[in-house]
Amino acid sequence: MRRLLAVWHARNLEFLRDRGSLVFTLLLPVALIVGMSFVFGGPERAVFKVGVVTDDLASVDHPFMLERFVDFVPVEDIAAAARKVGRHQLDLLLDVQAGRTRYWVNTDSPKGYIAERLLLQADPHAIREPVTGKAVRYVDWLFPGILGMNMMFSCLFGVGYVVLRYRKSGFLKRLNATPITAFEFLAAQVLSRLALILVVTTILYVGAGFVIGFHSAGNPALLLLVAALGALSLIALGLTIAARFSSDELVGGLLNTLTWPMMLLSGVWFSLEGSPDWVRFVAKLFPLTHMLDAARAVMIDGAGLRAISAQLIYLALTTLVFLGFGAWSFKWRAD
Repeated sequence: MRRLLAVWHARNLEFLRDRGSLVFTLLLPVALIVGMSFVFGGPERAVFKVGVVTDDLASVDHPFMLERFVDFVPVEDIAAAARKVGRHQLDLLLDVQAGRTRYWVNTDSPKGYIAERLLLQADPHAIREPVTGKAVRYVDWLFPGILGMNMMFSCLFGVGYVVLRYRKSGFLKRLNATPITAFEFLAAQVLSRLALILVVTTILYVGAGFVIGFHSAGNPALLLLVAALGALSLIALGLTIAARFSSDELVGGLLNTLTWPMMLLSGVWFSLEGSPDWVRFVAKLFPLTHMLDAARAVMIDGAGLRAISAQLIYLALTTLVFLGFGAWSFKWRAD
């Protein structure tokens, strides 16, 4: 028992003296709760997201506008908004004119079905209009998000903990005696993880295509380019965390600090259409957001290289910035 208590006491002191780990253990849950309360808090949360063709919601007089838990979003371009309905970014599109109400709905959307029932209960004479373009199933919209989330975890944790293990075992200390530079070492780690992730993601993509038959209208080569640049940016981001620190708890806390906001705000599970401007601004800072936007544009809308060039440029720039910062701050030794 004395030996057990001695080891227990030593481990407690080791943890308490690691100030970085201690701070993240205490502050990470609080930071997540506070952050999510700002994003998802409030007295009421909208269940449905309905676009209304107007530039002033207050001027629209319709009984459906009195429904609770419905987030009404003003839109001006009917064709663009109808495409968002087909892509599950809006549950319903409503156009109220003098003496006539028109609406657009994706019949494959469960939330769209319920929103339509609520509308028809308030206005039984509302006229259904066909959704512009091909209506997309929710699984078609969700599939890129699931693949992106899997890539995110593999990129961040798969690289971060490997470099951390190298540093703690003394492998990096021995490698430092060779002519290799920090940039060359990190670049090799990036390329190795990139090849593995692309192979795994391709297998999942092809396998899921046989199982669920998801919708993919774009060029597979362009989709592969999106995956490669997105993975490079996420891997480089993970390396910036593991480039210097040697504490398991601290690296784990930092990686969790990155993954949770990206998983919730990058559009993995739901669209941020109609969210506050500051939430969408924060989401646009994450590489995963740009990767998913580009992937969905290619898979669902059949977008070309020019249409997603902004996302690709952002992913390439963040890769260079993260990799450069990681090489600059890289620490070969654990002490």
